[in-house]
Amino acid sequence: MIRRARNLYADDDIGLDLDNTVYALDSTTIDLCLALFPWADFRSTKAAVKMHTLLDLRGPIPSFIHISNGKMGDALALDLITPETGAIYVMDRGYVDFRRLHAFHVAHAFFVTRTKSNMKYHRVYSWPVEKSKGIMADQTVALDGFYTSKDYPEHLRRISFRDPDTGKRLVFMTNNFTLPAETVAALYKKRWQVELFFKWIKQNLRIKHFYGTSENAVKAQIWIAVSVYVLVAIIKKEMALEISLYTFLQILSVRPFEKVQLSSAFLDIDDRSSMPISSNQLNLFET
Repeated sequence: MIRRARNLYADDDIGLDLDNTVYALDSTTIDLCLALFPWADFRSTKAAVKMHTLLDLRGPIPSFIHISNGKMGDALALDLITPETGAIYVMDRGYVDFRRLHAFHVAHAFFVTRTKSNMKYHRVYSWPVEKSKGIMADQTVALDGFYTSKDYPEHLRRISFRDPDTGKRLVFMTNNFTLPAETVAALYKKRWQVELFFKWIKQNLRIKHFYGTSENAVKAQIWIAVSVYVLVAIIKKEMALEISLYTFLQILSVRPFEKVQLSSAFLDIDDRSSMPISSNQLNLFET
């Protein structure tokens, strides 16, 4: 189903002038009761599993999911992904592991992430910037750390960006030297699609309440939730509905037991429609 859904959404516009496939990589922790789920090792008083997800932003559709115990570090998930030549992987700084990122570089894949505050580097060259677009610096840098310089011996691109709306300063790091600096900043902003995916999965499919306590039962329920999401994405595309995937999912969630033709449920519905939202559902229109 994931393969079918990705093919259907392959030509979707993500709002940026890019031909590359763009992925957002992140994880979410699902808390469990230690007494009922002793196999899900996390902390001394709490159990948990982690859902590591690689989201194709055209859709968005999950292309890779790994369910681990709560202790697994985010960067370890990079070992489970086969880098796709020419693809762009957007991730937060929890994935900054220069040896693993270099493997993506060698595979001719690109990454966009944020720098850690303690990163040791020196500037090699500074490129002209347009501060009116929020770009404060665009630099070619080399790592200075004893181990990091060996793990990643190539140059990197460091971009300092000030959000014109919030005034917040963000520093990005990428191995892509051809994209405009403002596009790199916009790519990182798209990473929040994966957060929205996690929020929808948890709230609308009640993934916090499990029907079994074994590892297999928990994983099966998570995969059922993902399967529902992907199946709905396929239906939405094949019906050629001009609404967002999350709006489509929301409408289905408030009309689950109505005996009505699926197509008629979406007549005169668009992304601006106002629908009642219960307290345990995702409010897609909050800012």
